[in-house]
Amino acid sequence: MKRIVAAGILAGMLAACQASQEGLKPIPGSITYGGQPSQRLQKSPVGSIVPHTFTDQWGERVRETYILQPDRSLKLVDRVYLDNPFD
Repeated sequence: MKRIVAAGILAGMLAACQASQEGLKPIPGSITYGGQPSQRLQKSPVGSIVPHTFTDQWGERVRETYILQPDRSLKLVDRVYLDNPFD
């Protein structure tokens, strides 16, 4: 039962992210900046969440969230600037 509830919550969150972040583009430092990575995530299940934290070209810390797609590519679904005092 817990798994069903967790899956429902996750699906709702992902749908909200996808609806609000349709135009989200990779920036320098993103995993998918310049195209998909050459190595595919073969052992991870489709739908896995892949977090990535890096420092952008202006020195700000950024946390991005990706979802593993059925074709094993990564889809950027969320970006948060960690040093932003207004978040």
